[in-house]
Amino acid sequence: MFKNPLLAVAVAMTIGVAIWGIVDTQGLTSFAANYVEIAFRSRGWFIMLTASIMLISSIALAVSKYGKVVLGKEGESPEFSTTSWMAMMFAAGMGVGLLFYGAAEPISHYLAISRNGVDPGKAASMAMFLTDFHWGLHAWAIYGLTALVIAYFGFCRGTPQLISAPLVSVFGDRPLPRRIGWLMDLLSIYAIAIGLAGSVAMGVFQVQDGIAALFKIDMAGMRYSLIIFGILFVVYMVPLTMDLSKGMALLSNIAVGLAVCLMVYLLLVGPTSFLMNGIVEAIGQYFTQVIPHGFMTYTFFDEDVRAWFSAWSLNYMVWWLAWAPFVGVFIARISRGRTIREFIAGVLLAPTVFSIFWFGIFGGLAFYQGAASKIDPVVVETRINQTTFLLLDTLPLSTITIIVTIIAAFLFIVTSVVSAAYVLSMFSEGGSQNPAVKIKLIWGGILGALGLAMILSNSVDAVRQIIAMSAGPFVFIVLVLVVCLVKALKEDIGEVDG
Repeated sequence: MFKNPLLAVAVAMTIGVAIWGIVDTQGLTSFAANYVEIAFRSRGWFIMLTASIMLISSIALAVSKYGKVVLGKEGESPEFSTTSWMAMMFAAGMGVGLLFYGAAEPISHYLAISRNGVDPGKAASMAMFLTDFHWGLHAWAIYGLTALVIAYFGFCRGTPQLISAPLVSVFGDRPLPRRIGWLMDLLSIYAIAIGLAGSVAMGVFQVQDGIAALFKIDMAGMRYSLIIFGILFVVYMVPLTMDLSKGMALLSNIAVGLAVCLMVYLLLVGPTSFLMNGIVEAIGQYFTQVIPHGFMTYTFFDEDVRAWFSAWSLNYMVWWLAWAPFVGVFIARISRGRTIREFIAGVLLAPTVFSIFWFGIFGGLAFYQGAASKIDPVVVETRINQTTFLLLDTLPLSTITIIVTIIAAFLFIVTSVVSAAYVLSMFSEGGSQNPAVKIKLIWGGILGALGLAMILSNSVDAVRQIIAMSAGPFVFIVLVLVVCLVKALKEDIGEVDG
């Protein structure tokens, strides 16, 4: 592993960030905050444009003649069932974030919009749309198109499943493409490690507050965070010793199953008609406005609105870009045998519709009878991870629902770490689809150290800024990948047609 210069540099960079975060947590968070502020002010337009290009390109490929192309040999059957495929994809790509932000994000947007004098009903509707926008098609287009590029070149052209492989395959194994490809792989590994570590920290905060809500005790303090992290570390190392179809598939199915049961229960026990009305409205509003809103940059609004735009919309798009290398490679790994059209439809539509229902239920409960206005805004703004548990505590069988949420959050963290360690191990072994257990365990340890550094920041905002810092360069990389895919499809399908 460490005889490879790329991996040696990548590991040195990630361990360096981990040590920096552990030794000088405030220094790392301050640097990340300053970098992100400058980057968002200068390149915010480019980030939104890139996300929109990814979505439009995905739709165009799905409806084009290339949609019939099989990711693999003609007639090859998918390795995983559709249910397991979607569960693993969803658990790797979103997971704990939905539990973390289910009620908190719609309320946060509602409070911000209401402060500008907007009517409460309209503010709630706008808040739901913005939440769905952040978690919908743009996020999954970034994931999906990255995955599609890796899958096409890996299964149809036989290249290693590396971020650099499409570039080298299309432009030739010459010095310049090799050097650019080397840099792409390096930045991808760095983005994967930092992005995943941030989610580990957020998951630990979520579980910590869930336990506090369950037992009605004060669990504030770093000691409890470290105890939960220690348990998490031990638990996620175990699946790394197993085959992907056993450990990851099983945990993903359980986690997604728990989330679905929780969502359905809340729909039935809550004001069902009110929630379904809101969901139907959200579907119509989202799919009619999502494309135009992808180009929204709030140029002519005041400083408060632009600060909100940076803190939420830009931060989310960069967050998805940070996760794109590992989620993309992981989705590619589990998608062999599917057509491009089936792949894009599954990756874009299923998670997006699920997210609309999820936020429609959690956000709808928060807005029912003006509940959002009654929640202490200080809690939402400073301890956002407590919001879901405050909401659950107002409903029947809150003890059970809080336990289910804690378990699901914990499993989602585990599946995210396992999938990231798996992808990093693939990179370590030149794109191998079945990396050695020893390599996966090494990466599990490195991700644990990075996660610890993030936890020590003790701030969700700091974690998000560190993630955004790691993803900056990947904004350019994804566009290079799209160009490589289009060029390869024209060459290969042209040959077939001819």
